[in-house]
Amino acid sequence: QVQLVQRGGGSVRTGSSLRLSCSATSSSPVMAWFRQVPGEWRKGVAAINTQNYSKRLIDSVQGRFDISVDNAKNTVYLPMDNLNPDDSGTYYCAAGRYFGLQEGYFQNWGQGTQITDSS
Repeated sequence: QVQLVQRGGGSVRTGSSLRLSCSATSSSPVMAWFRQVPGEWRKGVAAINTQNYSKRLIDSVQGRFDISVDNAKNTVYLPMDNLNPDDSGTYYCAAGRYFGLQEGYFQNWGQGTQITDSS
C-alpha cells in the first residue's frame, strides 16, 4: 500500500499563495488533490497522470492552481495562487490507477492538511 505524507497548509489571506506537497512511498499512475469542507462530500480539485503529465483541474481553480509531479521524488504538488475564502478546507492528496476526479478512483490517501482563511 502506498503511503502518502502531506505538507503545507495554514491560515492564509485572500490573494496570497501557498503550495501543498505530498510525498509517496512509491509511484502511482495518477495522483490528485481533493478538498473537503464541513457538511460536504470530498471533491476533486486536480489530478495528474504521472506518466504523460496530463492534467485536470476544476473550473474554480483554473488559472490559479496547478498540479505537478516530481517523479524522482514521488511527490505531487499543488501550487495555489490568488487564494480566496472558497479555497478553504481540508486538502487530501490521493494516489490511484485511473485518471479523473472521482473519489472512488483513488485507493491511497494522505492525512489531510487544512487551509483556512485569515482575511
